Amino acid sequence: MNSTLFIPRPEHPRPQFMRQSWLNLNGEWQFEFDASRSGKERGLQKPEAKLGHTIVVPFCPESKLSGIGHTDFIPAVWYKRSFVLPTEWQSGEVLLHFGAVDYEAEVWVNDVWIGRHRGGYSSFSFPVRHALREGGNIVTVYAEDDVRSGKQPRGKQSGTYRSQGCDYTRTTGIWQTVWLEHVPATYVSSFLLYPDPANECLHVSAEINGPTTGFSFRCSSSFEGKATGQQTILVGARSVRLTLPLAEKHLWHPGSPKLYDLRVELLQEDRIIDSSSSYFGLRSIRLDGMAFRINEQSVFQRLVLDQGFYPDGIYTAPSDEALKKDIELSLAAGFNGARLHEKMFEPRYLYWADKLGYLVWGEHANWGLDISDSSALATFLPEWIEGIKRDFNHPSIIGWCPFNETWDAPGGARQNNDVLRIVYETTRSLDETRPVIDTSGNFHVATDIFDVHDYDQNPESFRKRHQPLADGGEPWVSFPERQSYSGQPYFVSEYGGIGWDPEQATEDGWGYGDRPKTEAEFKLRYEGLTNALLDNPHMFGFCYTQLYDIEQEINGLYTYDRKPKFDLEWLKSVNRRRAAIED
Repeated sequence: MNSTLFIPRPEHPRPQFMRQSWLNLNGEWQFEFDASRSGKERGLQKPEAKLGHTIVVPFCPESKLSGIGHTDFIPAVWYKRSFVLPTEWQSGEVLLHFGAVDYEAEVWVNDVWIGRHRGGYSSFSFPVRHALREGGNIVTVYAEDDVRSGKQPRGKQSGTYRSQGCDYTRTTGIWQTVWLEHVPATYVSSFLLYPDPANECLHVSAEINGPTTGFSFRCSSSFEGKATGQQTILVGARSVRLTLPLAEKHLWHPGSPKLYDLRVELLQEDRIIDSSSSYFGLRSIRLDGMAFRINEQSVFQRLVLDQGFYPDGIYTAPSDEALKKDIELSLAAGFNGARLHEKMFEPRYLYWADKLGYLVWGEHANWGLDISDSSALATFLPEWIEGIKRDFNHPSIIGWCPFNETWDAPGGARQNNDVLRIVYETTRSLDETRPVIDTSGNFHVATDIFDVHDYDQNPESFRKRHQPLADGGEPWVSFPERQSYSGQPYFVSEYGGIGWDPEQATEDGWGYGDRPKTEAEFKLRYEGLTNALLDNPHMFGFCYTQLYDIEQEINGLYTYDRKPKFDLEWLKSVNRRRAAIED
């Protein structure tokens, strides 16, 4: 079970909070389907129970890379593997981390039940020292998943047997890295970073786990190897805050992503007890009339829809390089950011966005969850909060969007507006530094930004629809009987979606509107739609649907295997043209 010859996705899964003492548990695990969800009654959680198959973690059983490739509905699954604790980990605590498990997971170590987590997209961890023993140890994971229940967010996972329209192959169980981490008895469990360019400093808020008497908390920064600041405070409680002045000011900006290195330490009598490495970007965000300002500069957001699917890994990128490549493909096409759509992307993707100066909007996978009743809050909100706290420190994230297109539930029940309002207010209370869109496209209840989705394929009528905003009047509002505009900054956060198959090999590929008959017709339509938004002096951005094809959906600018459909220099020249709203 414990193959040491091959570790897929071997890189550290949490680049902004890295300790040296960690152990990657990816690789070959025992695996079992549990269609009747009877495994606990049959004792599959017992360490000695053997499972009938093998799987390559962190790839889901629906994927080719898992070694299984079973794409029918999977009600429940089991995982099991052994590991040996490093000899130097005999003191302190050991944390068992899961990047993501879809949907509800239970964990055992040896014969001890460790805990349960609900939510298919957020990360979670458990302390497991009490369950460990000398020599070999066994970790067992059970996961249930039901995308048709209406009681869990599924995102773009298909609720029908086959993929169709804009829903695709499902993901069940473990789909991000599983790893162990050794920490001392008292350690830094989390920290939030608040960059403050105006005052040339970084504010840090940290949580300490364990006894704190006699401890100090220290943060040190550097830029390109040169020390830029250090600050130490006494730990008076389990929550600590400090301000780190910066000797040099280097701004993080799209296309110019200057990053500081950060060392976070816990000391006892001047002896370092706990140490982790991180980084941060010095950048501010401010809404100014109709402009979106980053470090006080009006930035037109040339965004593209990215849904985070891969032909061989489904939800999981085959490699760290593949995550980076998707951003590079977007930049090569002239975009400066993305809406990360109907999915919480993994931290490694956000790391590359930070490194490459790429703007992203954080979004949850709300589709599939019936929000016509307030009980949906109990499902949605805890996982959304976990996601915000996990990803808060990434400078590339310039806004939050918990919901996307909150359509009426089957049977016609309308969204419960209080669900959206409470999630919006909670998000704002957790993060006062970024704007929040309550639900992208529809139906807005309380939002910092008013966005619309407009898939009109005619450039002339498209421009005409948005001309009143350009003239300083009221913008176009989709579904005016359900939502109303109240003066917020405005942008078209989905448009285009033009279906195009360069090989003309399929007649039934899915896309918006009539498919162009020639490449020249595609280009004329793309330029016309995009120019209408760039020319609008009160439009702060756009988001084109989409970066690459996914399965039956052929409205990408790249194919599903990431080959360009069009000349990239042409695309870049269209997308990078100066926008009317920019300073």
